[in-house]
Amino acid sequence: MPIKKGKSSIRPVKKKTMVKKRGRPRKKEVQQIEEQKKEIKKAIKRDYLFAVGRRKEAVARVRYYLKKEGETEINSRKLSEFFPTFTLQQIVKKPLEVVKLKIGSFSIRVKGGGKRGQAESISLGIARVLEKYDSNLRSPLKKAGLLSRDARIKERKKYGLKRARRAPQWQKR
Repeated sequence: MPIKKGKSSIRPVKKKTMVKKRGRPRKKEVQQIEEQKKEIKKAIKRDYLFAVGRRKEAVARVRYYLKKEGETEINSRKLSEFFPTFTLQQIVKKPLEVVKLKIGSFSIRVKGGGKRGQAESISLGIARVLEKYDSNLRSPLKKAGLLSRDARIKERKKYGLKRARRAPQWQKR
């Protein structure tokens, strides 16, 4: 070690070594981390497309399997079992009828809300998945009004009222 002479005393000077600093990482380190993340994403390639549909309190998570052939499955049950009424089945099938698609199968998890809200949330989820599958299907789905989320939800109850807007009965005395 070289010796540095100063006013007070003679002391050895340490050579500077490359020590990793704490705090923000360098650009190269950030790039390496991003490349590793991309490689991991490539390794975990899914065999399905995914979308979420919502209506009122109902939330539907839709998976579209391209390679599988089968019937639409909702909460591990067939469509006809889950929605026994014809009108609700039509609501669910409408996006498929608009684009005339008969390839692949759907696996759907739905929770919350009533049966009608669940059917409409599934319909939105299927329409969104089909749009991801082929962007050319967007225009027919949009024209049929299947890609728009219906934002109407239940209004909250206010204090001093019985419901959202229902006031208590007025008494003269």
